[in-house]
Amino acid sequence: MIPVLYKWTFDSTFSRTVLYLLGVALVAYSAWNGWRGATGPLDPKTGELTAPSAQARQQRAIQYGVFGIGLAFLGFYYALPEVPLLGLKGKGEGLPIHTYGILVGGGFIGAVTAAGWLAKREWPGELGLKRKDQIMDLAFYVFIGAMVGSRVLFTLVNFKEFLANPSPFGGLVFQGGLVGASAVAYWYAQKHGIEFARLSDLSLPTVSLGAAFGRLGCFSAGCCWGKITDAKWAVHFPGIAKVTNVFGGRGDTPSLAWSSMRDDQRYVLESTGEIFHQAVPGAVKISDWVQMHQHTFGIHPTQLYESALQLSLFLAMLALRPYRRFHGEIAGIWLMLYAVIRSSVELFRGDVERGTIHGWVDQVPLEAWYNISTSQAGSIAIFSMGVFVLARQWRQYKSKPTIDFAAVAAGA
Repeated sequence: MIPVLYKWTFDSTFSRTVLYLLGVALVAYSAWNGWRGATGPLDPKTGELTAPSAQARQQRAIQYGVFGIGLAFLGFYYALPEVPLLGLKGKGEGLPIHTYGILVGGGFIGAVTAAGWLAKREWPGELGLKRKDQIMDLAFYVFIGAMVGSRVLFTLVNFKEFLANPSPFGGLVFQGGLVGASAVAYWYAQKHGIEFARLSDLSLPTVSLGAAFGRLGCFSAGCCWGKITDAKWAVHFPGIAKVTNVFGGRGDTPSLAWSSMRDDQRYVLESTGEIFHQAVPGAVKISDWVQMHQHTFGIHPTQLYESALQLSLFLAMLALRPYRRFHGEIAGIWLMLYAVIRSSVELFRGDVERGTIHGWVDQVPLEAWYNISTSQAGSIAIFSMGVFVLARQWRQYKSKPTIDFAAVAAGA
Protein backbone atom coordinates (compact mmCIF):
# COMPACT_ATOMS: atom_id res chain seq x y z
CA MET A 1 0.00 0.00 0.00
CA ILE A 2 2.13 2.83 -1.34
CA PRO A 3 -0.02 5.88 -2.24
CA VAL A 4 2.84 7.72 -3.99
CA LEU A 5 5.66 5.81 -5.70
CA TYR A 6 7.94 8.85 -5.92
CA LYS A 7 7.68 12.63 -5.98
CA TRP A 8 9.71 15.13 -7.99
CA THR A 9 9.83 18.79 -6.95
CA PHE A 10 10.51 21.74 -9.26
CA ASP A 11 12.18 24.36 -7.11
CA SER A 12 15.00 25.31 -9.52
CA THR A 13 15.15 26.92 -12.96
CA PHE A 14 16.65 23.77 -14.47
CA SER A 15 13.97 21.45 -13.09
CA ARG A 16 11.17 23.78 -14.26
CA THR A 17 12.73 23.97 -17.72
CA VAL A 18 12.73 20.18 -17.89
CA LEU A 19 9.06 20.17 -16.90
CA TYR A 20 8.19 22.67 -19.66
CA LEU A 21 10.03 20.55 -22.22
CA LEU A 22 8.12 17.49 -21.05
CA GLY A 23 4.88 19.41 -21.56
CA VAL A 24 5.87 20.39 -25.11
CA ALA A 25 6.87 16.79 -25.85
CA LEU A 26 3.49 15.55 -24.58
CA VAL A 27 1.62 17.93 -26.90
CA ALA A 28 3.81 17.01 -29.87
CA TYR A 29 3.43 13.29 -29.22
CA SER A 30 -0.34 13.60 -28.88
CA ALA A 31 -0.64 15.52 -32.18
CA TRP A 32 1.63 13.05 -33.96
CA ASN A 33 -0.45 10.11 -32.76
CA GLY A 34 -3.54 11.83 -34.08
CA TRP A 35 -1.93 12.53 -37.45
CA ARG A 36 -0.59 9.02 -38.04
CA GLY A 37 -3.78 7.30 -36.88
CA ALA A 38 -6.09 9.12 -39.32
CA THR A 39 -7.98 6.97 -41.83
CA GLY A 40 -10.12 7.72 -44.84
CA PRO A 41 -13.71 6.60 -45.38
CA LEU A 42 -14.61 3.06 -46.35
CA ASP A 43 -14.81 2.55 -50.10
CA PRO A 44 -18.27 1.00 -50.73
CA LYS A 45 -17.06 -0.68 -53.94
CA THR A 46 -13.94 -2.39 -52.60
CA GLY A 47 -14.88 -2.51 -48.92
CA GLU A 48 -11.42 -1.18 -48.06
CA LEU A 49 -10.33 1.92 -46.17
CA THR A 50 -9.15 4.76 -48.38
CA ALA A 51 -6.11 6.90 -47.66
CA PRO A 52 -6.84 9.83 -45.35
CA SER A 53 -6.85 13.31 -46.81
CA ALA A 54 -4.48 16.00 -45.59
CA GLN A 55 -7.45 17.75 -44.00
CA ALA A 56 -8.49 14.59 -42.13
CA ARG A 57 -4.96 14.15 -40.78
CA GLN A 58 -4.81 17.79 -39.77
CA GLN A 59 -8.16 17.72 -37.96
CA ARG A 60 -7.26 14.58 -36.06
CA ALA A 61 -3.82 15.98 -35.15
CA ILE A 62 -5.46 19.17 -33.82
CA GLN A 63 -7.95 17.18 -31.73
CA TYR A 64 -5.24 15.08 -30.14
CA GLY A 65 -2.97 18.10 -29.76
CA VAL A 66 -5.66 20.02 -27.84
CA PHE A 67 -6.06 17.02 -25.57
CA GLY A 68 -2.29 17.00 -25.00
CA ILE A 69 -2.33 20.72 -24.18
CA GLY A 70 -5.04 20.12 -21.60
CA LEU A 71 -3.03 17.34 -19.96
CA ALA A 72 0.14 19.45 -19.98
CA PHE A 73 -1.50 22.43 -18.28
CA LEU A 74 -3.21 20.14 -15.80
CA GLY A 75 0.25 18.83 -14.92
CA PHE A 76 1.59 22.38 -14.60
CA TYR A 77 -1.33 23.25 -12.31
CA TYR A 78 -0.48 20.45 -9.90
CA ALA A 79 3.30 20.68 -10.13
CA LEU A 80 3.98 24.44 -9.97
CA PRO A 81 2.89 27.27 -7.68
CA GLU A 82 1.86 29.26 -10.78
CA VAL A 83 0.66 28.00 -14.16
CA PRO A 84 2.91 29.35 -16.95
CA LEU A 85 1.35 31.65 -19.60
CA LEU A 86 -2.01 31.65 -17.81
CA GLY A 87 -0.79 33.29 -14.61
CA LEU A 88 -3.12 31.15 -12.49
CA LYS A 89 -2.19 29.98 -9.01
CA GLY A 90 -1.18 26.33 -9.01
CA LYS A 91 -1.08 23.73 -6.26
CA GLY A 92 2.72 23.49 -6.21
CA GLU A 93 2.75 19.84 -5.23
CA GLY A 94 5.53 18.81 -7.58
CA LEU A 95 5.11 15.74 -9.72
CA PRO A 96 4.04 12.83 -7.55
CA ILE A 97 3.77 9.47 -9.28
CA HIS A 98 0.58 8.18 -7.71
CA THR A 99 0.08 4.43 -7.74
CA TYR A 100 -3.63 5.12 -8.19
CA GLY A 101 -3.02 7.07 -11.39
CA ILE A 102 -0.67 4.43 -12.80
CA LEU A 103 -3.18 1.62 -12.21
CA VAL A 104 -6.23 3.57 -13.38
CA GLY A 105 -4.35 4.62 -16.52
CA GLY A 106 -3.22 1.05 -17.08
CA GLY A 107 -6.79 -0.16 -16.66
CA PHE A 108 -8.06 2.38 -19.20
CA ILE A 109 -5.42 1.38 -21.75
CA GLY A 110 -6.14 -2.30 -21.15
CA ALA A 111 -9.88 -1.77 -21.61
CA VAL A 112 -9.41 0.19 -24.85
CA THR A 113 -6.98 -2.40 -26.20
CA ALA A 114 -9.37 -5.24 -25.40
CA ALA A 115 -12.28 -3.36 -27.00
CA GLY A 116 -10.24 -2.77 -30.16
CA TRP A 117 -9.30 -6.43 -30.35
CA LEU A 118 -12.94 -7.46 -29.95
CA ALA A 119 -14.06 -4.96 -32.58
CA LYS A 120 -11.64 -6.43 -35.09
CA ARG A 121 -13.14 -9.88 -34.45
CA GLU A 122 -16.73 -8.62 -34.40
CA TRP A 123 -16.75 -7.14 -37.92
CA PRO A 124 -15.09 -8.98 -40.83
CA GLY A 125 -12.31 -7.74 -43.11
CA GLU A 126 -11.57 -4.06 -43.63
CA LEU A 127 -14.67 -3.04 -41.70
CA GLY A 128 -13.24 -4.72 -38.62
CA LEU A 129 -10.02 -2.72 -39.00
CA LYS A 130 -12.03 0.46 -39.38
CA ARG A 131 -14.11 -0.32 -36.30
CA LYS A 132 -10.90 -0.96 -34.35
CA ASP A 133 -9.57 2.46 -35.34
CA GLN A 134 -12.91 4.01 -34.41
CA ILE A 135 -12.69 2.41 -30.98
CA MET A 136 -9.32 4.12 -30.53
CA ASP A 137 -10.89 7.43 -31.54
CA LEU A 138 -13.85 6.81 -29.27
CA ALA A 139 -11.49 6.23 -26.33
CA PHE A 140 -10.52 9.92 -26.43
CA TYR A 141 -14.12 11.07 -26.11
CA VAL A 142 -14.98 8.38 -23.58
CA PHE A 143 -12.13 9.53 -21.37
CA ILE A 144 -13.46 13.09 -21.34
CA GLY A 145 -17.05 11.94 -20.78
CA ALA A 146 -16.02 9.60 -17.97
CA MET A 147 -14.00 12.28 -16.18
CA VAL A 148 -16.80 14.85 -16.42
CA GLY A 149 -19.51 12.38 -15.44
CA SER A 150 -17.61 10.95 -12.47
CA ARG A 151 -16.73 14.42 -11.19
CA VAL A 152 -20.31 15.68 -11.56
CA LEU A 153 -21.72 12.72 -9.61
CA PHE A 154 -19.08 13.12 -6.89
CA THR A 155 -20.05 16.78 -6.58
CA LEU A 156 -23.74 15.86 -6.29
CA VAL A 157 -23.00 13.16 -3.71
CA ASN A 158 -20.91 15.59 -1.64
CA PHE A 159 -22.84 18.74 -2.50
CA LYS A 160 -22.59 20.32 0.96
CA GLU A 161 -18.82 19.87 1.09
CA PHE A 162 -18.51 21.20 -2.47
CA LEU A 163 -20.36 24.38 -1.58
CA ALA A 164 -17.99 24.90 1.35
CA ASN A 165 -14.91 24.32 -0.83
CA PRO A 166 -15.78 24.51 -4.55
CA SER A 167 -13.19 23.11 -6.95
CA PRO A 168 -13.31 21.54 -10.43
CA PHE A 169 -10.79 18.93 -9.27
CA GLY A 170 -11.09 16.26 -6.62
CA GLY A 171 -12.89 12.99 -6.03
CA LEU A 172 -14.55 10.83 -8.67
CA VAL A 173 -17.46 8.39 -8.64
CA PHE A 174 -17.25 5.41 -11.00
CA GLN A 175 -20.95 5.20 -11.80
CA GLY A 176 -21.00 8.84 -12.89
CA GLY A 177 -18.14 8.05 -15.23
CA LEU A 178 -20.09 5.10 -16.62
CA VAL A 179 -23.05 7.35 -17.41
CA GLY A 180 -20.85 10.02 -18.98
CA ALA A 181 -18.90 7.52 -21.05
CA SER A 182 -22.11 5.78 -22.21
CA ALA A 183 -23.64 9.07 -23.34
CA VAL A 184 -20.53 9.93 -25.37
CA ALA A 185 -20.39 6.41 -26.85
CA TYR A 186 -24.04 6.66 -27.94
CA TRP A 187 -23.37 9.99 -29.64
CA TYR A 188 -20.30 8.59 -31.40
CA ALA A 189 -22.14 5.45 -32.54
CA GLN A 190 -24.98 7.51 -34.03
CA LYS A 191 -22.53 9.81 -35.79
CA HIS A 192 -20.54 6.97 -37.38
CA GLY A 193 -23.35 4.54 -38.14
CA ILE A 194 -22.40 1.90 -35.57
CA GLU A 195 -25.17 -0.17 -34.02
CA PHE A 196 -25.08 0.91 -30.38
CA ALA A 197 -26.30 -2.41 -28.97
CA ARG A 198 -23.53 -4.22 -30.84
CA LEU A 199 -20.93 -1.70 -29.67
CA SER A 200 -22.19 -2.07 -26.09
CA ASP A 201 -21.80 -5.85 -26.22
CA LEU A 202 -18.07 -5.59 -26.86
CA SER A 203 -17.25 -2.43 -24.90
CA LEU A 204 -19.16 -2.74 -21.62
CA PRO A 205 -17.39 -5.93 -20.45
CA THR A 206 -14.03 -4.17 -20.95
CA VAL A 207 -15.20 -1.62 -18.37
CA SER A 208 -14.89 -4.42 -15.82
CA LEU A 209 -11.30 -5.01 -16.91
CA GLY A 210 -10.52 -1.34 -16.36
CA ALA A 211 -12.36 -1.37 -13.03
CA ALA A 212 -10.33 -4.37 -11.85
CA PHE A 213 -7.14 -2.35 -12.30
CA GLY A 214 -8.77 0.81 -10.96
CA ARG A 215 -9.77 -0.85 -7.70
CA LEU A 216 -6.18 -1.95 -7.19
CA GLY A 217 -5.37 1.74 -7.51
CA CYS A 218 -7.97 2.47 -4.84
CA PHE A 219 -6.30 -0.09 -2.61
CA SER A 220 -2.90 1.57 -3.07
CA ALA A 221 -4.33 5.01 -2.22
CA GLY A 222 -6.47 3.73 0.64
CA CYS A 223 -9.74 5.10 -0.72
CA CYS A 224 -13.10 3.30 -1.01
CA TRP A 225 -12.19 1.39 2.16
CA GLY A 226 -14.24 -1.06 4.17
CA LYS A 227 -15.86 -1.38 7.55
CA ILE A 228 -13.88 -2.16 10.68
CA THR A 229 -13.53 -5.92 11.14
CA ASP A 230 -11.52 -8.49 13.07
CA ALA A 231 -11.35 -10.86 10.08
CA LYS A 232 -7.98 -12.52 9.48
CA TRP A 233 -7.70 -10.83 6.09
CA ALA A 234 -8.34 -7.33 7.48
CA VAL A 235 -5.90 -4.66 6.32
CA HIS A 236 -4.36 -1.62 8.06
CA PHE A 237 -3.69 1.48 5.98
CA PRO A 238 -0.68 3.61 7.02
CA GLY A 239 -0.67 7.10 8.51
CA ILE A 240 1.72 9.95 7.82
CA ALA A 241 4.43 8.58 10.12
CA LYS A 242 4.51 5.14 8.46
CA VAL A 243 3.91 5.80 4.78
CA THR A 244 6.88 5.25 2.44
CA ASN A 245 7.68 5.55 -1.27
CA VAL A 246 8.78 2.77 -3.60
CA PHE A 247 12.41 3.15 -2.53
CA GLY A 248 11.56 2.82 1.15
CA GLY A 249 12.06 6.52 1.83
CA ARG A 250 9.74 8.64 3.91
CA GLY A 251 6.55 9.64 2.12
CA ASP A 252 4.39 12.70 2.76
CA THR A 253 1.05 11.39 1.49
CA PRO A 254 -0.83 9.20 3.98
CA SER A 255 -3.51 6.77 2.91
CA LEU A 256 -6.92 8.34 2.41
CA ALA A 257 -8.47 5.87 4.84
CA TRP A 258 -6.17 7.03 7.64
CA SER A 259 -6.71 10.70 6.77
CA SER A 260 -10.47 10.21 6.92
CA MET A 261 -10.36 8.33 10.23
CA ARG A 262 -8.02 10.96 11.68
CA ASP A 263 -10.85 13.49 11.37
CA ASP A 264 -13.63 11.11 12.43
CA GLN A 265 -15.05 12.23 15.79
CA ARG A 266 -17.23 9.14 16.27
CA TYR A 267 -16.57 6.21 18.59
CA VAL A 268 -16.16 2.52 17.83
CA LEU A 269 -16.20 -0.76 19.71
CA GLU A 270 -13.08 -2.53 18.44
CA SER A 271 -14.50 -5.98 19.16
CA THR A 272 -17.58 -5.52 16.98
CA GLY A 273 -16.85 -2.51 14.75
CA GLU A 274 -20.10 -0.88 15.90
CA ILE A 275 -20.05 2.92 15.45
CA PHE A 276 -21.47 5.42 17.96
CA HIS A 277 -21.87 9.20 17.87
CA GLN A 278 -21.20 9.53 21.58
CA ALA A 279 -18.89 7.92 24.10
CA VAL A 280 -20.07 4.53 25.37
CA PRO A 281 -18.37 2.04 27.72
CA GLY A 282 -15.56 0.17 25.96
CA ALA A 283 -15.60 2.38 22.84
CA VAL A 284 -12.64 4.46 21.65
CA LYS A 285 -12.65 7.69 19.71
CA ILE A 286 -11.69 6.89 16.12
CA SER A 287 -9.58 10.01 15.53
CA ASP A 288 -7.58 9.53 18.74
CA TRP A 289 -6.92 5.84 18.10
CA VAL A 290 -5.63 6.17 14.54
CA GLN A 291 -3.39 9.14 15.40
CA MET A 292 -1.91 7.19 18.30
CA HIS A 293 -1.24 4.04 16.25
CA GLN A 294 -0.46 5.77 12.93
CA HIS A 295 -2.51 3.26 11.00
CA THR A 296 -6.19 2.49 10.60
CA PHE A 297 -8.21 -0.13 12.39
CA GLY A 298 -8.37 -3.51 10.67
CA ILE A 299 -10.85 -2.98 7.84
CA HIS A 300 -12.35 -4.96 4.97
CA PRO A 301 -10.21 -4.73 1.78
CA THR A 302 -13.29 -3.89 -0.26
CA GLN A 303 -11.10 -2.69 -3.12
CA LEU A 304 -9.68 -6.19 -3.54
CA TYR A 305 -13.13 -7.74 -3.28
CA GLU A 306 -14.43 -5.68 -6.17
CA SER A 307 -11.24 -6.00 -8.23
CA ALA A 308 -11.49 -9.80 -8.17
CA LEU A 309 -15.22 -9.75 -8.93
CA GLN A 310 -14.86 -7.30 -11.82
CA LEU A 311 -12.08 -9.37 -13.39
CA SER A 312 -14.28 -12.46 -13.06
CA LEU A 313 -17.16 -10.59 -14.70
CA PHE A 314 -14.96 -9.56 -17.63
CA LEU A 315 -13.81 -13.15 -18.20
CA ALA A 316 -17.35 -14.47 -17.88
CA MET A 317 -18.63 -12.04 -20.52
CA LEU A 318 -15.82 -13.09 -22.88
CA ALA A 319 -16.81 -16.72 -22.41
CA LEU A 320 -20.45 -15.84 -23.12
CA ARG A 321 -19.79 -14.14 -26.47
CA PRO A 322 -19.95 -17.31 -28.64
CA TYR A 323 -23.39 -18.14 -27.22
CA ARG A 324 -25.17 -14.79 -27.62
CA ARG A 325 -28.35 -14.82 -29.69
CA PHE A 326 -28.93 -11.11 -30.31
CA HIS A 327 -27.11 -7.81 -30.07
CA GLY A 328 -27.49 -6.22 -26.63
CA GLU A 329 -27.68 -9.55 -24.80
CA ILE A 330 -24.21 -9.31 -23.27
CA ALA A 331 -24.69 -5.61 -22.50
CA GLY A 332 -27.92 -6.29 -20.61
CA ILE A 333 -26.45 -9.18 -18.63
CA TRP A 334 -23.36 -7.13 -17.82
CA LEU A 335 -25.44 -4.23 -16.51
CA MET A 336 -27.38 -6.54 -14.21
CA LEU A 337 -24.34 -8.41 -12.89
CA TYR A 338 -22.33 -5.21 -12.44
CA ALA A 339 -25.17 -3.78 -10.35
CA VAL A 340 -25.26 -6.89 -8.16
CA ILE A 341 -21.49 -6.85 -7.66
CA ARG A 342 -21.31 -3.16 -6.85
CA SER A 343 -24.25 -3.13 -4.45
CA SER A 344 -22.94 -6.27 -2.71
CA VAL A 345 -19.46 -4.84 -2.14
CA GLU A 346 -21.08 -1.67 -0.81
CA LEU A 347 -22.40 -3.71 2.12
CA PHE A 348 -18.80 -3.95 3.38
CA ARG A 349 -17.83 -0.31 2.70
CA GLY A 350 -17.08 1.92 5.66
CA ASP A 351 -16.09 5.26 4.10
CA VAL A 352 -18.61 8.02 4.65
CA GLU A 353 -17.19 9.89 1.63
CA ARG A 354 -18.94 7.51 -0.79
CA GLY A 355 -22.20 9.28 -0.02
CA THR A 356 -25.48 7.93 1.34
CA ILE A 357 -29.16 8.88 1.42
CA HIS A 358 -28.39 10.54 4.78
CA GLY A 359 -26.39 13.17 2.90
CA TRP A 360 -29.57 14.23 1.12
CA VAL A 361 -32.19 13.55 3.78
CA ASP A 362 -31.02 14.53 7.27
CA GLN A 363 -33.92 12.65 8.87
CA VAL A 364 -32.37 9.34 7.77
CA PRO A 365 -29.90 8.20 10.48
CA LEU A 366 -26.35 7.62 9.21
CA GLU A 367 -26.17 4.06 10.61
CA ALA A 368 -29.75 3.05 9.66
CA TRP A 369 -30.00 -0.15 7.62
CA TYR A 370 -32.09 1.65 5.01
CA ASN A 371 -29.52 4.43 4.61
CA ILE A 372 -28.24 2.94 1.37
CA SER A 373 -25.28 4.45 -0.42
CA THR A 374 -25.69 6.49 -3.57
CA SER A 375 -23.85 3.72 -5.44
CA GLN A 376 -26.45 1.20 -4.28
CA ALA A 377 -29.21 3.52 -5.43
CA GLY A 378 -27.41 3.88 -8.74
CA SER A 379 -27.07 0.10 -8.96
CA ILE A 380 -30.85 -0.24 -8.78
CA ALA A 381 -31.12 2.03 -11.82
CA ILE A 382 -28.34 0.16 -13.66
CA PHE A 383 -29.97 -3.23 -12.93
CA SER A 384 -33.29 -1.90 -14.20
CA MET A 385 -31.59 -0.65 -17.35
CA GLY A 386 -30.12 -4.12 -17.89
CA VAL A 387 -33.57 -5.70 -17.60
CA PHE A 388 -34.96 -3.13 -20.05
CA VAL A 389 -32.19 -3.75 -22.60
CA LEU A 390 -32.65 -7.53 -22.45
CA ALA A 391 -36.44 -7.31 -22.74
CA ARG A 392 -36.32 -4.83 -25.61
CA GLN A 393 -33.68 -6.65 -27.62
CA TRP A 394 -35.33 -10.04 -26.96
CA ARG A 395 -38.67 -8.77 -28.32
CA GLN A 396 -36.94 -7.51 -31.45
CA TYR A 397 -35.12 -10.82 -31.83
CA LYS A 398 -38.30 -12.90 -31.48
CA SER A 399 -40.25 -10.67 -33.87
CA LYS A 400 -37.83 -11.33 -36.74
CA PRO A 401 -38.87 -14.09 -39.14
CA THR A 402 -36.84 -17.27 -38.95
CA ILE A 403 -35.82 -19.48 -41.87
CA ASP A 404 -36.24 -23.23 -41.76
CA PHE A 405 -33.09 -24.22 -43.65
CA ALA A 406 -34.10 -27.91 -43.65
CA ALA A 407 -37.33 -27.05 -45.46
CA VAL A 408 -35.50 -24.86 -47.93
CA ALA A 409 -33.08 -27.68 -48.71
CA ALA A 410 -35.97 -30.16 -49.12
CA GLY A 411 -37.80 -27.85 -51.51
CA ALA A 412 -34.74 -27.45 -53.62
